[in-house]
Amino acid sequence: MVAASAPSVVDPVVQIAGLSTVFGKGAHAFAVHQNLDLTVQRGEILALVGGSGTGKTVLLRQMLGLMQPTLGSVTVLGQPARNMGGAGAASRVGMLFQHGALFSAFNVLDNIAFALNEQGTLPARLVRDAAMVKLQMVGLKPEHATRMPADLSGGMIKRVALARALIMDPPLLLLDEPTAGLDPHGSDEFCTLVRELQTLLGVTMVMVTHDLDTLFALATRVAVLAEKRVITTGTPTEVAHFPHPFTEQFFLGERGRRAMAPLSSAKEP
Repeated sequence: MVAASAPSVVDPVVQIAGLSTVFGKGAHAFAVHQNLDLTVQRGEILALVGGSGTGKTVLLRQMLGLMQPTLGSVTVLGQPARNMGGAGAASRVGMLFQHGALFSAFNVLDNIAFALNEQGTLPARLVRDAAMVKLQMVGLKPEHATRMPADLSGGMIKRVALARALIMDPPLLLLDEPTAGLDPHGSDEFCTLVRELQTLLGVTMVMVTHDLDTLFALATRVAVLAEKRVITTGTPTEVAHFPHPFTEQFFLGERGRRAMAPLSSAKEP
């Protein structure tokens, strides 16, 4: 009998097939997704874009196993996403929430160490050391460890939340509007940090963003949600020229042309 071969390292990190998401019942039911397919490859930064109500954040929640689709399958790192609940989930998927979602009663270090403390398998000293490493990895200083969330700037909250999302070294990181609420300088700095950490750690990322500067700074591939499904995927430049009312409005309006201008200039001889 021939043994089954081990999964290839090039297997998709996320595989979504035939997904439908319906809210409500009977006459009040409405579909957000219908027969949606999406693949996330290892090592990429995939941006999900789409109009309001297209279910971008719903997809992130389904990848986390927090929501179940009405139909279809969501496979994450070779396992059904619905099986990822419990204390072990954070070791497989990290989540950066839109506004940080730090625990207001915990200081910075305890916020970062939360998942390790919940696991309860490591001595307190090792947990603290691991949290300090992540603290400094996101560009914060040891003296920030004892600060409370109320004493942090918006940019620092994002960095603490990112460190917390990475504390278990997950192979997949989900980011919901990672630069929301930051000024242009802070947004640029945070994008640089995310890009550097992605290169250093090799983590696969899926992000939802409405910010074109963030998209062009980070995304290696873009998936466009419209008509209750993914209508196209490709590099940011490829997707920007996909003929559809949403892409034309989103990418080729004044803001889109401004965000794409550096790319066009770089191609000129």
